[in-house]
Amino acid sequence: MEDRLRKLRSNMKQLESCLGEWVVKYRWWVIVSTILVVFGTGSGIRFLTFNNDLRVFFSKENPQLQALEALEGTYTKSDNVMFVIAPKDKDVFTRDTLAAIETLTKSSWQMPYSSRVDSITNYQHTQVEGDDLYVGDLVQNAESLSDTDLERRKKIALSEPMLLNFLISPSGHTTGVNVTILLPGESLEEVPEVAAYANILADDFRRNHPDINIYLAGAIMADNAYGQVSRDDMVTLVPAMFLTLIIITGMTLRSLAGTLATLLIIVVSMVTGMGLAGWLGISLTPATAIAPTIILTLAVADSIHILVTMFQELRLGKTKYEAIVESLRVNLQPVFLTSITTVIGFLTMNFSDAPPFRDLGNIVAMGVMAALGYSLLLLPSLMAVVPVRVTQMKDACCQPCNQLADFVIDRRNLVFWCSLAVVFVLTAGMFHIEVNDDWIKYFDERYDIRIAADFMSEHLTGVDVIEYSLASGKSGGISDPEYLAKVEEFANWYRNQPKVVHVNTMTETMKRLNKNMHGDDESYYRIPERSDLAAQYLLLYELSLPFGLDLNNRINVDKSATRMIAFLRDTTTRELRELDKKARSWLEANAPKSMFTYGSGLSVMWAHISERNIKSMLGASFGALVLISGILIFALRSLTLGFLSLIPNLAPAFMAFGVWGLTVGQVGLGLSVIVSLTLGIVVDDTVHFLSKYLRARREHNWSPSRAVRYAFNTVGTAMWITSVVLIAGFLVLMFSGFKMNSDMGLMAAITIGLALAMDFLLLPTLLIKMEGKAESEAVTRIGVDPVSVAD
Repeated sequence: MEDRLRKLRSNMKQLESCLGEWVVKYRWWVIVSTILVVFGTGSGIRFLTFNNDLRVFFSKENPQLQALEALEGTYTKSDNVMFVIAPKDKDVFTRDTLAAIETLTKSSWQMPYSSRVDSITNYQHTQVEGDDLYVGDLVQNAESLSDTDLERRKKIALSEPMLLNFLISPSGHTTGVNVTILLPGESLEEVPEVAAYANILADDFRRNHPDINIYLAGAIMADNAYGQVSRDDMVTLVPAMFLTLIIITGMTLRSLAGTLATLLIIVVSMVTGMGLAGWLGISLTPATAIAPTIILTLAVADSIHILVTMFQELRLGKTKYEAIVESLRVNLQPVFLTSITTVIGFLTMNFSDAPPFRDLGNIVAMGVMAALGYSLLLLPSLMAVVPVRVTQMKDACCQPCNQLADFVIDRRNLVFWCSLAVVFVLTAGMFHIEVNDDWIKYFDERYDIRIAADFMSEHLTGVDVIEYSLASGKSGGISDPEYLAKVEEFANWYRNQPKVVHVNTMTETMKRLNKNMHGDDESYYRIPERSDLAAQYLLLYELSLPFGLDLNNRINVDKSATRMIAFLRDTTTRELRELDKKARSWLEANAPKSMFTYGSGLSVMWAHISERNIKSMLGASFGALVLISGILIFALRSLTLGFLSLIPNLAPAFMAFGVWGLTVGQVGLGLSVIVSLTLGIVVDDTVHFLSKYLRARREHNWSPSRAVRYAFNTVGTAMWITSVVLIAGFLVLMFSGFKMNSDMGLMAAITIGLALAMDFLLLPTLLIKMEGKAESEAVTRIGVDPVSVAD
């Protein structure tokens, strides 16, 4: 049996050596072939496009997206540009300011794809003169208005529920011009086109009215900012990451040839990954825009391991070709395994409920596989043809690694129990985590949309919106007084909820019309008592409205349902979920079955996607863990070591979430994929350590303690170098202006740092305890001196 095992291992060693010998022999063919592959795959980069649609984060199967599309199909889309106007004298109702708003309102109709413009100046005010109902703009020819006229219009605007906390602040110091946009959806350039025109209008406004501040908010500007974030991250993070890699790789390898070769490998890996994404028609979003940075980071690891081993062999006196062959022999299996496990981790992101994360996983997976091929073929070929200078040494051991090995081995019980204690303490912090998000705060203050949204939320109206389509159950049923009363009751319930600043319903219009038709008697500011009167009032009002300001955005075609919109200020996704749940409970308990519906809107979609994504990714991560464990058991040919590896691979993610729970406390969409993103990465160091440990055990028949020391000396340097590179790479993401990416980068860096600590402290002590105990039991059974076995 021993002879068979020895023969099998000998054959494996020969197979592993064959790759190195083949690469050295055909090095120029490999280099030329690789260049052709890079040009072929990389040419797909020209097909990459930036997707500016905020809804790209939601799959077609997302129930909240389906609900929103159904609502928008019934009424109109809620895409908009909001000009937030704040006079420096804090008074909107002056001739100059109202004239400026009047001009901007008229100019906004020329905006591409605009379908409606609402402001306090073109608000359709109703009044009765004799038996006639007059409907017209609240403000016309503002510059010619008298002080009395100004005061009257101010009083009307500040008492009108349809305007208050939506287009005018209660104090009258801030107002808005809301432009509804209907995008054809035929080109990705539609959003930038609208945003560019809006910026031109805003710039003209600032030049002509320097005493009035103007901000640009709304869904269209947010969409455009997403595209801007994607481009900014590509332009800033990739060069920053590249510079970081140059510094770290140069300082650690201390070889110009090795550093340049490594940089070439990571560049061609990135080009290949992004080029294949272009060929596959994948669009770039804020989530996928960080793919080049992640590929650059991950592509370093394989090259570092191969080069560190090669330089160690050169220092021991081997020729360059011999060192290359030996490096590929000892690193082929672990490099292949670590790349496969990393790819598996990223491919599990295909189970994400957010399509951009699926694209991110696929792009990085392609880049990692490209890096594997280039590291095993192109890198050794390059090192075989370039001059390499290394000072020979009698002992190539890493002294810091040797000292760490001494500490871990000599104090293994203390290290083991302290490591476990830290794991449990930090993991307990997970109980402080709350699934929460605030989508507008994904942008940091360097972006105008964040500044505008914050200002609008503080001074005018809420950023978050919940919409309902409230059905009456019959055609023309919206004129039924009972239906209108129930809608009014629901709206009043909403107005009494915390953080709700404005509720837009048809009932306010109906009450105002009822008052108008009774000689503007305030006692008639209520729902009409008869459905025929309500229908007549509504018809008369609709016939009086100008083109573009009709009620199609609030009433469906057969007048069987109306739209209710609630605006909220400073809300989190948790609060939105809870409010929508309470609203459904209210409808279920107090309204007819026909009125029961779910809240919709982009804010509601964002409120649910984090929870949905975490649930889907937990299942995917568990599946990936099972698959990775099976691969490790098969590759390491040890059931015990395969299961043992789970501990240092799972613990870092739990600990990282614990640290996050203790320090931040909130987990959003970006962190919902962090387990899948890091699972395959943290396995890398474990695989390399176990690979070297098993070589010492199987090829040299060394004891567990001595095998651990061998693993520290042979792979310890590469482990901490690659971990430093990975941590630095993900920390670069912290400079992204998109919070989702910066949080993801910080969390990944924390996880990788904790994984290195577990592989240097917990894993070696586990190996010594488990295998040492098994070895002692075997020695006891056969009656052999344990000292002789250990030696």
